[in-house]
Amino acid sequence: MTVRVRSFAKINLGLCIGAAREDGFHELLTVYQTIGLHDLIGLSVGRGSGIEIRCTDVRVPQDESNTCYRIVEMAMAAMKSKGRVIIDIEKRLPVQGGMGGASSNAVATLLGLERALKKTLPSEERLRIAAEVGSDLPLFLLGGTVLGVGRGEQVYPLEDLPATAGVVVTPEVGVSTPKAFAEWDRKLTMGRASDRIGLLGRGFCAWLSKSYSGAPFRRGRAENPLLELVRAGIKNDFEEVVFPEYPELSEGKSALERAGAKYASLSGSGSTLYGLFGSKGAARPAVTRLQKQGWAAQATVTLTRDQYWRRIFDC
Repeated sequence: MTVRVRSFAKINLGLCIGAAREDGFHELLTVYQTIGLHDLIGLSVGRGSGIEIRCTDVRVPQDESNTCYRIVEMAMAAMKSKGRVIIDIEKRLPVQGGMGGASSNAVATLLGLERALKKTLPSEERLRIAAEVGSDLPLFLLGGTVLGVGRGEQVYPLEDLPATAGVVVTPEVGVSTPKAFAEWDRKLTMGRASDRIGLLGRGFCAWLSKSYSGAPFRRGRAENPLLELVRAGIKNDFEEVVFPEYPELSEGKSALERAGAKYASLSGSGSTLYGLFGSKGAARPAVTRLQKQGWAAQATVTLTRDQYWRRIFDC
């Protein structure tokens, strides 16, 4: 039997890059938010041994370099299970798009594997394996609104923010995350990077404390806190090094703002851009407007944690 799993995307609500660490990674501070756009994963376990990955997108590796392959190897060993695992990846999310597609694929594969084997790893073991495979994976074991620190793999579930309409623009540009980090290191001194993570950290704390204290976004709240990110000064540091290299991405952000986005940003290191809107009624005409201008745009919505887990196997 094939288990089908939705592999949801994420966006970054601000991303602050700190100094490079001794292990080669950078200190990061971000708020991850899962959204409704997704890939589809099909997984089956049969007789034999080995791992086979199938995908029609030639940009997706089908060998042991794929995060799905690596997580199956580790999970099968942890669950002391045997069999031939076949993974079908139906790509709908952009490759190298900054939406966590490969990481989400791996977590969806892990969840599908557990269901196919009728076994469940302890939560701590799941998180350990996910963090070992990649920095973005653990967030997809939580879903909803998630605080990410360390190299992004230390994740803490935040109280969900209200479901918010969004528009995603995916320019035909592939941004290399390692190259973006290298450019960050070249342009900014380590001291300044450390100062910046402290500064944006204070901004995050102020925004989060205002957003969550007394449940202000419920009754009596005039505005969704996701639409206050501009006033809070929350931004993605990667824009400083990616936009000069890829001017079309800066143009895409401006196009989202002109189309009515209350907040627009690069997601991760790009190339995906997103805009948050006051309502679905405002997002829909924005998609039409952007498409007429030649942008690859589509509407989406942020997912709360409950929505994320209710929909993940609802294929």
